Order: sequence, then C-alpha cells, then structure tokens
Amino acid sequence: MMLNILVVDDEENIVNVLKAYLEKEGYRIFTAYGGKEALDILNKERIDFIVLDLMLPDISGEQVCKKIRVRSQVPILMLTAKAEESNKINGLGLGADDYMVKPFSPRELVARVKAILRRLDREQTIKADIIEFNDGKLLIDKEKMQVKNNNILVDLTPTEYKLLLVLAQNPGKVFTREELIEKVLGYDYEGFYRTIDAHIKNIRHKLQDYENELITTVYGVGYKFMESQ
Repeated sequence: MMLNILVVDDEENIVNVLKAYLEKEGYRIFTAYGGKEALDILNKERIDFIVLDLMLPDISGEQVCKKIRVRSQVPILMLTAKAEESNKINGLGLGADDYMVKPFSPRELVARVKAILRRLDREQTIKADIIEFNDGKLLIDKEKMQVKNNNILVDLTPTEYKLLLVLAQNPGKVFTREELIEKVLGYDYEGFYRTIDAHIKNIRHKLQDYENELITTVYGVGYKFMESQ
C-alpha cells in the first residue's frame, strides 16, 4: 500500500523539491502552504507522515502540531530556520518525532522519513504479537507464548495457554465448551466437556482473577473474555 505524506511549508521551492524527492521513493505526496490548509487535508485524507514547517503564515507549526496530536499519532518531522537547541527541545516536546534545521539536505530528510517509518513498522509488528488487557497489567506474548500479570510471568500449561489465547483474541465473544474443546484440544478429543471448566478454574487462579472479571461464565452456554482492553 502506498503511503501518503503531507508536506507543509510556505516556501514553494522547498515544497516542490521535497515532493520530487519523496515521490521518487514511491510515496504519494499532498502539499499545503499553511496550517489551515494542512488541517483541512488531514480531515479529508489518510495521512501516514507529515513534514511540517514551524514558520507558517496563518497558524504556527507549533499550533498545528498540537491540534494534530489531539486526534492522531501520525509521525511528524518538523522543519525550522531556528537552530537553537531550545527550539528543538520545544518541537520534540510538542510531539514531533524528528527535527531538521534549514537549510537541509533533501536526501537526508528522505533518509530520516524512511528511518522513522521503519521504526514505527517494527513497533507495530511487535505490538501485533502482544495482546494487552486491564490497562496493560495482563500481557499475552504470542511469539514467546508467555503470559505476564502485573509484570510477573504466569506459569500456564500449554493447554491453559491455548485456551486463554483463544478467549483473549476474541474479547466479548461467547464460546461454548464444545467450541473451546474443538479449538484448543482438537476434533478427536474424547474427554468430558467439564474438562474445560477445570482449565478455566486453573487459569483464573493463576491470573488471580478471583472476581471472574477477565473470564466470565455465561451460564448455560460457556465463557467469554473481557471486552475492554
């Protein structure tokens, strides 16, 4: 999927140069020459990265950055003519991911854009392998097949882990005991359905889920995992 980059700067030559360099790398470029125009584009288009100049004619880059951060965590690379360290610290403090001082090398800017996007892609991949619940107190690491509760490793059996994972990957969905046996233990399992109850009891005990807030019993049907992550 082609990534969309918004370049915001009131200097037309800078906008044109960055547009040419970034398009050469395969990005789709949107351009804006002021803060209001940039915010309008953000309301209409899916933007994956923003190159934002601080010195804009209508709304300052700082204000634009603040407005963006209220609603989005899209990566932002700030541009400025001010080389003072305090300006850099202020820009990063507003939520910018990187900061470049004019004049700058377009090639270096492209390299920084790529580096930030690579880092975010890695973070999203890692995040996809970890399921969080209870404000991050419960973590299920699918790659390592580990569960942590309050940062303490929970010692689950392979069957208990599979059962917890099936439930946690489908928060709010009610599973019958038959469905859980089929998904966790296999089609040919010949044990009793109450075996699931025993596993659930063990999981609750190990997670210290004494009030059954994580795994809820749906009487007459089966079980479901908490809906709010």
